[in-house]
Amino acid sequence: MGVQLPPSAEPAAIDSCFIIPEEHRPKTAHNEYISSRGEEVPVIDLEHLRSEDDGRRRRAIAAIGDACEHWGFFQVTNHGVPPALIDEVKAQARRFFELPLEEKRRVRRTFENVYGYYESELTKNVRDWKELFDYGPKPRPDLRDDAPENVTLDGHNQWPEAPPGFRATMENWFSAMERLGRDVLHGISASLGLPPTEFDPHYANHSSFVRLNYYRPCPNPALTLGVNRHYDAGALTIVGQDGEVGGLQVQKGGEWVGIEPRRDAFVINIGDMMQVWSNGKYKSPLHRVVVNESRARFSVPFFYNPAYSTDVAPVPQLLSAGQQPAYRPINWGDFRSKRAKGDYADFGEEVQIAHYAL
Repeated sequence: MGVQLPPSAEPAAIDSCFIIPEEHRPKTAHNEYISSRGEEVPVIDLEHLRSEDDGRRRRAIAAIGDACEHWGFFQVTNHGVPPALIDEVKAQARRFFELPLEEKRRVRRTFENVYGYYESELTKNVRDWKELFDYGPKPRPDLRDDAPENVTLDGHNQWPEAPPGFRATMENWFSAMERLGRDVLHGISASLGLPPTEFDPHYANHSSFVRLNYYRPCPNPALTLGVNRHYDAGALTIVGQDGEVGGLQVQKGGEWVGIEPRRDAFVINIGDMMQVWSNGKYKSPLHRVVVNESRARFSVPFFYNPAYSTDVAPVPQLLSAGQQPAYRPINWGDFRSKRAKGDYADFGEEVQIAHYAL
């Protein structure tokens, strides 16, 4: 049995902008990781996916397919990311978020440029209990970050002057996440019965980005969420969890199930674009982040997204004879822009892939 959440205090305990509607307030604590049915998020050894033993490789691919179909989430071990780099990224993230607010705001992101620091993000039109720092690809490393060639649909990178070594560490992390994302995407593709490289052409100029999240302790975690319930818009997300403090939860069978933090693993979840590519076989899972009263939590998600120009549609090879596609084509850049608008203000109903259903 997990630790019980404290009884609801008066809403004045936290600013009203953080308070979510009562029907969506958390009842499952940050450190509850097994469902009432005794289920927990699967863990898959990626070493088996790289194995020359055909049987081991096939079992790993089948495990990925089963996790995608029944959870939309799984954890991977033996992922190939050096532990020293993992430790340094977490240390640098901690140093950055410990900076004074005015210093962090020197690289504050805007509606026009989504890369940088932000402390007021909205999910479901309610402010998240978190701070973040986002950065993405740099198409022309030889030019300034704000050179026209480096300004993408999302904007351009902004780097703080402190802490020392922050930028170099984060750029190394981006490269490591690209490699891991490619490996996992190949496994997911194979699990659908497609060539492992089926989606590679859409990633030649991908639009992926890294987010550093900081969830400070909350005086009344029963009233708010670190991130409200949502579906990831892209294709695939890789999350480096805090090695000790839980908070990430996925909904399965109408129940919120926590994903236990492991120092040796990354969390993987599929997003909306993979649901469309798979014609609904793999469904984007609803998930959220809960907070707690006593311990800060960090996480580092990498959103492995296709090129902005990609028109995402069900893969024809996955349609059986006479079967119709479940979705009409979705331009990823357009979908991404519409979804991102809601991070800043209430623009009405959030765009979802259901709006593209046939």
